Amino acid sequence: MPGWTELLIEVGRDDAEPWSDALLEAGALSVQAEDADAESPDEQPLYGEPGMPAAAASALPGWRRTVLTALLEAAADPAAVLREAADALGVAAPPVLALRAVADQDWVRLTQSQFEPIPIGDRLVITPSWHEPGDDGRISIELDPGLAFGTGSHPTTRLCLQWLERSLPAGATVIDYGCGSGILAIAAARLGASRVTGVDIDPQALVATRDNAARNRVEVEVRASADPRPEPADVVVANILSSPLKLLAPVLTDLVRPGGSLVLSGVLERQVDEVAAAYAPRLAMAVAGIVDGWACLAATKPR
Repeated sequence: MPGWTELLIEVGRDDAEPWSDALLEAGALSVQAEDADAESPDEQPLYGEPGMPAAAASALPGWRRTVLTALLEAAADPAAVLREAADALGVAAPPVLALRAVADQDWVRLTQSQFEPIPIGDRLVITPSWHEPGDDGRISIELDPGLAFGTGSHPTTRLCLQWLERSLPAGATVIDYGCGSGILAIAAARLGASRVTGVDIDPQALVATRDNAARNRVEVEVRASADPRPEPADVVVANILSSPLKLLAPVLTDLVRPGGSLVLSGVLERQVDEVAAAYAPRLAMAVAGIVDGWACLAATKPR
């Protein structure tokens, strides 16, 4: 059966773009770049955040260690492609991490089959558009995989959704800081929030949140993180990573009205104490849930 071959190599931050270009010139059909440290404590955000020093933000044009996946024709010689790219750059070829055969198949059907409805707690279910909503009385949120983070499959997203399902006060105002796909903002609106705002530094996320909110027939105001801050809300949820969560502690704390709740996720279990320390003494963050080594923290702001 005709197909393709994937060639995987690891390069440094400064070498990712030159190697991608060289592999394409050497015959690769496409080159995909991914963080070699994804899903680990060393995972890096690509974008700076408010509160991050300018020098630190400018030092994040790519990942420290990048895995490049080059897609080749099945008949291509991976070693020859790699050698040609290395010669063009005038450097030695890095070790091959893996060679994977990719069979020709119905990619749309295969991709869709990997994303089944995801039940969350007792009341929510995340449903891809190609699935019919169930008849079990759950609140269905229609969401397809896309460019922005957040389909409900990652433990950090599930933890935030579970908190919203069991703890969101009726009629509360909500800010989803780092909204990604908008899944948390949409869930809050479907669960009865009176006003929801999604904030993100990534323009793609703002587009995704706006589009997904319209698809789910809910209203979510979207703002870039550089825009004026929204009014403090009853609930602020931020599902990002531990480093920006620590840097954003003053911003996120100020966005919670007195008596309101702050919910943080994207924190590994071993990072709980250091993240909580960034919010003390104004907020006493406590573990609200743990799934697969990821923790969700929550606190109520004193009146």
